[in-house]
Amino acid sequence: MEWLIVLGVVVLLIIIVVGYLWATYNGLVRLNVRVDEAWSDITVQLKRRADLIPNLIEAVKGYAAHEKQVFENVTKARSETVNASTPAEASAAENHFQGALKSLFAVAEAYPQLQANQNFLQLQAELVDTEDKIQASRRFYNGGVRELNTKIKVFPNTLFVRGLGFTEREFFEVAEPSAIAEAPRVQF
Repeated sequence: MEWLIVLGVVVLLIIIVVGYLWATYNGLVRLNVRVDEAWSDITVQLKRRADLIPNLIEAVKGYAAHEKQVFENVTKARSETVNASTPAEASAAENHFQGALKSLFAVAEAYPQLQANQNFLQLQAELVDTEDKIQASRRFYNGGVRELNTKIKVFPNTLFVRGLGFTEREFFEVAEPSAIAEAPRVQF
């Protein structure tokens, strides 16, 4: 009779451990998918912004044809942003892109006719909206990364989750936070 009690306790412990592992694994999978989804949202918004830039450049080019270097810098920064595949690459691209956009808008400020152009004003509004969406996507991504990294690091998860193939993810951080603290100023 005692061996039945011992067997029952062992079976119960095995069920508890398996249940815990199952729940932990599924939770980590959900968090991993959420982080992937959030990264996808960031890339979608960065692509949207990158698609707006050629239109913005064309609107400014007509008024400031002699500002060739500014346009080349914006185009190069746009390319870096589109080609970024990791949060670290995206962070570096963000720094370059913000600097290039500031230069572009500095050129635009010198042309009052451009500032009154309806197409240019609409592009500015879309760019501000996109910058807001990028910022929101970045917060959502970093929140997901925080949750995933925390679940990976807590005890007893830290003992076995790496063996299941889960690793900590990289936050979307920018080397110069002041460069992206706010959307580029596009009001003239």
